[in-house]
Amino acid sequence: MTNMQQAGPEAAHKLVAFVNASPTPFHAVQAASARLEKAGFQKIREQDDWDKTLKAGGKYYFTRNQSALIAFTLPQKWQPGGAGVSIVATHIDSPNLRIRPVSKRSKAGYLQVGVELYGGGIWHSWFDRDLSLAGRVVLADKSGNFQAKLVKINKPLLRIPTLAIHLERGSSDNFQFNTETEFVPILAQAVESKLNSSPNDKSETPPGASSIQGNHHPALLSLLAEHLSVAPETIHDFELHLYDVQPSVLGGLNSEFVFSPRMDNQFSSFAAVEAIATFAASSSFNVLEGNVNCIALFNHEEIGSVSTSGAESSLIPFLLQRLAPTPAAYAQSVARSFLISADMGHALHPNYPSKHEDNHAPRMNGGVVIKTNAKQRYASDSIGSFVVKKLIERKGGKVQEYEVRNDMACGSTVGPFLSKIGVRTVDVGCAMLSMHSIRETAGSEDVQNAIDLFTSFFEGFNEIDKALVVE
Repeated sequence: MTNMQQAGPEAAHKLVAFVNASPTPFHAVQAASARLEKAGFQKIREQDDWDKTLKAGGKYYFTRNQSALIAFTLPQKWQPGGAGVSIVATHIDSPNLRIRPVSKRSKAGYLQVGVELYGGGIWHSWFDRDLSLAGRVVLADKSGNFQAKLVKINKPLLRIPTLAIHLERGSSDNFQFNTETEFVPILAQAVESKLNSSPNDKSETPPGASSIQGNHHPALLSLLAEHLSVAPETIHDFELHLYDVQPSVLGGLNSEFVFSPRMDNQFSSFAAVEAIATFAASSSFNVLEGNVNCIALFNHEEIGSVSTSGAESSLIPFLLQRLAPTPAAYAQSVARSFLISADMGHALHPNYPSKHEDNHAPRMNGGVVIKTNAKQRYASDSIGSFVVKKLIERKGGKVQEYEVRNDMACGSTVGPFLSKIGVRTVDVGCAMLSMHSIRETAGSEDVQNAIDLFTSFFEGFNEIDKALVVE
C-alpha cells in the first residue's frame, strides 16, 4: 500500500472498512454488533426478562429483525426508575434497488432481474455501474428448522446499461428514462445461463407454497446457494439489495474526502457505534453517574420510518419503559432524557452555490452541522442547539449551522418522529455532497468530529443539564 493510500485520519479508515462490510442494513447491524461485542457489550433479546439481566455498570445491546440496533450503558449506581436516557439516533438504510418477489425476466436474449426502487435515489447514477447483490436469505436446514443468513456476493454481477448516444441523440442534453421499463438490470445472456440452470428445473413434483424456485432465474438461485454452501432448493425466501462493488475509499489530494456509497447515513451510524464503544472502555464510564447512554440505529428512514424497525416503531418507547417500569418513572425518564438525531447534511456545492442560504452554507470538514427548520422538519430549538454547542466546545471542535432557503423544500429525518415521545431533541449531521447518489462524498476529518460530539455527549451531558434551567 502506498503512502497516498495510507494517508488520512484513522477514524475515516475505520469508517471505510465499516461501509465496505455493510452493503445492506442487515450487514450494518452485523458489523455494529461485532464492534460492540469487541468492546464488551452483552447481547440481550427483547423477548427475555431483563430484570434478571440488567445490572448497574452493564453494557448491553439488542437487535430487531436483523435491521435495527439499540445499545446502551448503565451508570455505576443505576437502579430501575426515572433515570434519563441520552440517545444518539441514526439510520442505516440508504436508497437502493431491491429484487422483486418474482424477479425472473427475459428479453432480447438477456436474463434480467426485476427490481423495485427503495427511497429517493439519484437513479441515473446507477447506470453503467458494476452492481452485485447482498441481503438475507431464509434457509431450511437438515433438521427441518429455518434460519435467516446474510449473503454478500463480492463480484460484479449485474449492470444497467445506458442507451448509446447514437440511438438517442438528445440524451446528453436531457437524459430521461422510465424506471419500470428502462431501468432493469442485466444478469446474463440467456444462452450462457442454460449452462448454469438447476437440475431440479425439470422436476415433476409440484412446488409447495413456500417454494420460490419458479420466481427467480435458476442461475441466480444457484449462485446464492453456492455462496451459502447450501442446495438451491433449501432457499425459501430472501431480501436482496443491489449495491455497487466499487469500494469506499479516501480521496482528494490530501485524503480529505471519503468517496463512497451509503454515507447517508452509515457515516453517522458508524460514528455513534464507535463513540459508545470507545466511551464504554474509558475511565469516564467507570465513574459516571446520571443518564443511561444509548445509541439507536434505525431502518427505513428513507421511506418514512414507519415499520417495526424504524424510528416510529416501539423501539425507543419500549426501552424507556423497561428501564423505568412505572408510569411515574417513565414520565420522569422522558423529561430527563435528551436525543441527538444524527443524519448527514448538505455541503455547499462549488458548482451550485445558489442552492444554499448565504449564511447557512456548511462545508465538509468544517465541523458538525446543527440543522434548524421553523416548520419543524428538523426538531432543533435554541435549547438543543445550545447543548450541542457546549458539548462540541468541550472537545475544542467547530460548529456549523444549516437552514434551508425560503424558496426550497426542506428534508427531514428521525428527529421529529422521536421528539413526539416528549424527549428533548436536536438534529445534527456532517456536511456531504451528492446525497442519495450511488457514490457520495463526505469529509474525512468530519468522521472524528462526529465521534467527538457523541463521546462528549456521553461524558458531559449530565453536567451541562444540571446547570441548565428550563421550565
